Amino acid sequence: MVLVVKVGGRALTKNLREILEDLASVSRELDVVLVHGGGNVVSEYSRRLGIEPKFVISPSGVRSRYTDRDELDVYVMVMAGKINKEMIAALKSLGVSAVGLSGADGGLLTAERKKRILVLDERGRKRVIEGGFTGKVVRVNADLVTSLLRMGYVVVVAPVAVADDGTLLNVDGDQGACAIARALKAEELVFLTDVSGVLVDGELVKEIKAGSIDELVKKVGFGMNRKLLMIREVLESGTKKVIISSGLVQRPITQALSGFGTVVRC
Repeated sequence: MVLVVKVGGRALTKNLREILEDLASVSRELDVVLVHGGGNVVSEYSRRLGIEPKFVISPSGVRSRYTDRDELDVYVMVMAGKINKEMIAALKSLGVSAVGLSGADGGLLTAERKKRILVLDERGRKRVIEGGFTGKVVRVNADLVTSLLRMGYVVVVAPVAVADDGTLLNVDGDQGACAIARALKAEELVFLTDVSGVLVDGELVKEIKAGSIDELVKKVGFGMNRKLLMIREVLESGTKKVIISSGLVQRPITQALSGFGTVVRC
């Protein structure tokens, strides 16, 4: 059974050791691919280097990082270097054989560069700007990941992709995890987040059917609605269930697989 786990946000910086210890236990029974974020760490190192991070707001209200050339350099160094390799080292200390890859390695994640994006300016007006160095995943080298899993490795993926012309690109970690889950036809996909699951009016929604996602996205925050729309595509590709759960608790992966959080099914 293949399990894809995505971890980011405060869970990555505040509870990483607990997550990795739990992953070490889970990986004895399952083939695991771990996709990590780390935008806050990227921002920290950008500022250390005198580069102020830039963010844009889409017309739907989604806030995202704007990656220019200087920011791309920091993004690749921190994501594919510092965060990824520190996670591999930590897993080694736990007795786990792990391989750290960026999406550029072996063409794991091929993306198309966004030439232009639509954003809201300071006055709330729509305008089109250059897309910078962000991309949308269009291909996954599933054979590479499958081969490593068969050899007994946990695969840890940094959300850096490569375009067909060799340009490195920033891709959203959630998008990368969903693309990998679809390509591998993973049985389960777990998102470890800063919240306990999908919340509507402050209440946890324990289970969601894929057919109700369109209605539900109108009731949740912009970050979560984007996640839910991506999850629907994963379920349509054959994944049995997707779980959105807290990464800030003890044994977060085990708890998620046991039903803690929100379970999304076909």
